[in-house]
Amino acid sequence: MAQYRAVQTSEDGQSVVRLTEVESNSEVAVAPGFGANSYDFHVNGKKVFWGPPGVGIGELVSKPRLLGNPLLSPWANRIEGMSYKVNGKEYLLNGALGNLRLDGNKNPIHGLVTFTKLWQVKEVSAQKDHALVRMTLDCSKQPDWLAQFPFPHRIELTYKLTAGTLEVITAVENLATEPMPLAIGYHPYFQLSDAPRDEWEVTIPAKDLLVLSPKLIPTGEKKPNPYPKGMKLKGVVLDDVFGGLEEKATFRVKGKSQAIEVIYGKDYPIGVVYAPAGQSFICFEPMTAPTNAFNTPGSYKTIAPGMTWRESYWIRTSGF
Repeated sequence: MAQYRAVQTSEDGQSVVRLTEVESNSEVAVAPGFGANSYDFHVNGKKVFWGPPGVGIGELVSKPRLLGNPLLSPWANRIEGMSYKVNGKEYLLNGALGNLRLDGNKNPIHGLVTFTKLWQVKEVSAQKDHALVRMTLDCSKQPDWLAQFPFPHRIELTYKLTAGTLEVITAVENLATEPMPLAIGYHPYFQLSDAPRDEWEVTIPAKDLLVLSPKLIPTGEKKPNPYPKGMKLKGVVLDDVFGGLEEKATFRVKGKSQAIEVIYGKDYPIGVVYAPAGQSFICFEPMTAPTNAFNTPGSYKTIAPGMTWRESYWIRTSGF
């Protein structure tokens, strides 16, 4: 039996790519038509990514919601207000186009592509040491996106399953004639099934906690990370932004024996942790820049015209 398999199928009328590793009994399901989301990851039949039970991919596409591992681009988290400043210019966002998601304070959140059906599958392959799917999204041919973010670019997203670890590889090619601001991220939802949420132990490998306003916008102030390694989640509610990450920062949640680790590449210098009260999930969110980066000069990187940015983060499980 082959150690790795990669198969593209149709489920609920949707294209789905399934990556399987036999030895660890790991499987990842990716839906190109659901924002290229790896919406299901399970090991030995136990779910790693959180999502509502009994909901098929057909319903997720028709009634999109945040779960699994959504990409947030061309901005992650919030922009304060309906404008931003880049390369010395102010850009106005247009709510009338109907492609902005707003938070409870009417601030645009999580970009434009989270649920898009426009991803194209370029490769589905299994080798002796991995299985992968590679997809691309051309953001230079969508007028309504360019109206909100006038920087033509192409995104390549690869999911690679190796030795029980899922690597998420993202490449962004700047097709514009001026520097492109980079403030993307991911919002993966994780769950454990061998202990209740209050007993989960969480490690946040960061020196700094970015102080947020009541509207969850960074104020510019930093405080030392107040959360000790291995703290229990009982009585703790998190919706926080962290900086000063350790090298190869490894965010971790552990139950009785199950554990999930999220290892950040160096070009993800910001980590958001979201663990709301009354919910059986925790999110460790790799970010290239802090919340409201486009309105915070010096807080984000740019991609030069014609150049490509590339980075990975890894999801590693044990005890499943």
